[in-house]
Amino acid sequence: MKAIIDLIARHKAGEPCGLVSVCSAHPLVIEATFRHALRSGAPFALIEATSNQVNQDGGYTGMTPARFRDFVHGIADRVGLARDRVLLGGDHLGPNAWQGLSADEAMARADVLIADYVGAGFRKIHLDCSMSCAGDPVPLSDEIVARRAARLCAVAERAHARAGGEPPVYVVGTEVPVPGGAAEELETLAVTTPAAARATIDTHRALFAEADLADAWPRVIALVVQPGVEFDHRKVVEYVPDKARALSRMIEGYDHLIFEAHSTDYQTRSSLAALVKDHFAILKVGPGLTFALREALWALDAIEREWIEPGLVSGFRNTAIARMKADPRYWAKYYHARGAALDYDLQYSLSDRIRYYWPDPEIARAQDRMFRNLAHNPPPGALISQYLPLAHAAVRNGLIGARPSELAIAHVWSVLDDYHAAVSPVKGAS
Repeated sequence: MKAIIDLIARHKAGEPCGLVSVCSAHPLVIEATFRHALRSGAPFALIEATSNQVNQDGGYTGMTPARFRDFVHGIADRVGLARDRVLLGGDHLGPNAWQGLSADEAMARADVLIADYVGAGFRKIHLDCSMSCAGDPVPLSDEIVARRAARLCAVAERAHARAGGEPPVYVVGTEVPVPGGAAEELETLAVTTPAAARATIDTHRALFAEADLADAWPRVIALVVQPGVEFDHRKVVEYVPDKARALSRMIEGYDHLIFEAHSTDYQTRSSLAALVKDHFAILKVGPGLTFALREALWALDAIEREWIEPGLVSGFRNTAIARMKADPRYWAKYYHARGAALDYDLQYSLSDRIRYYWPDPEIARAQDRMFRNLAHNPPPGALISQYLPLAHAAVRNGLIGARPSELAIAHVWSVLDDYHAAVSPVKGAS
C-alpha cells in the first residue's frame, strides 16, 4: 500500500490530493473504473468490497474474497490495466454480516473474514466493529469498539505474515447513518464533533498498544467520520464546509491520519473537491455509480424499443421491475410506498437497491438479449444522442465504440470524471 501511504503524505504536506474508493461488484462499473484509470492516467484504481457483498459465505454476490480478487483481476487483464495498478480494499469488515449472533460468535466469524480478505491480497482494511451484536448494549462504547478492532487488526497482521507482500493499511471508525445511504428520510444530520473524533483515535491507539500492535498503528491511515454528507431515497445532503471546519482542523494535528468520507454519492464536483481540501481525502462511492449504470441501462432499453422490431425486444426494464416485485427481500425494509410511488422508488431511489438484482438470472438474460439486439443492429447516432448524450459525445470523440456496454461505461465515466477532478485538481479529468 505504498502508493496510498505516499499519496497521504503528499496530502499532509499541503497538496489538495486524495483518492477515490469504488465500492461496487458490478462488472461494468469495475470495467468503467479501470478504463477511466487508463484514460485519465491515474496511478491506480482502488476497488473495495463490503462485508455484505463478499465474505467467507459468499455474501450477496456469491463471492469469497479470493473469488472477488480473481473476478476483479480478470476485468483488469481484459481492459489492459496492469494488476499492480489495481488495489483491493475491504469496507466495514467486522461482525456486520452476523449482528444477529452473540458477540463471541459474530467476532469469531469476523476473524475468518479478516484472515480471508488479507490472505486474498486485500491490503486496505476498514476495521469496523461499531455495530451491536445480540445481547450487546446499544450503542457500543468506544472502548468495546476499539478492543474488537484491535483484535481484528491482530488477525490481519498474522494473515499478512503468512501471505507476505506489502503490509496492510487500516481505516477505523464509522459513519452515521449506516453505510449505503440512510434507510429513512433524513431530518437532521449531525457532523462528528472534534472531541468525538479525537476520542475514537485515542481509544483505538491505546487499545492497539495494549494488544502489542504498536508497529501497526502508523499504518492506520484514516478515520471514518460524518462530515455532513448523506443521501436518503430522494434527496442529497450537500457538504457545507463551514459546518465541518473544526473537525477538518482537528485532524491536522495527526501526522499520518486523514478522514475517509463515506456516502459521498451524488455530491457535486465542487463539493467533492471541498471535501478533499478539508482532509476528507478518501472519497467512497458506490450507489452513485450503479445509479448512473441504471440510467444508462434504462436509456438502452428505450433505444431498443424505438429501434428493434417489437417482436424481438428484450423487455429488459419490465423484467427488472417484475423481478424486484417478485423477490422483495432487498428492498422491503426500505421502501414502504404502494402503486406508482413504489414503482418510482424501485427504479429511481438514490439508495439504488436495484443494484442487488442485476445478477438475477432472468434480468441478466434480458440484459444480454438487449445488448445482442443493439450490437447486431446498431442504433443511429441520433438515437444515442437522444438518450445518452454524454456517451454519444464519447463516441464522436473516438473515446469509445458504439457497443451497448461501451455506451453504458461512458455514462458511468461522467460520475468518475467528477471524482477524478476532485482528487487530482491540477491534472483534472482528461
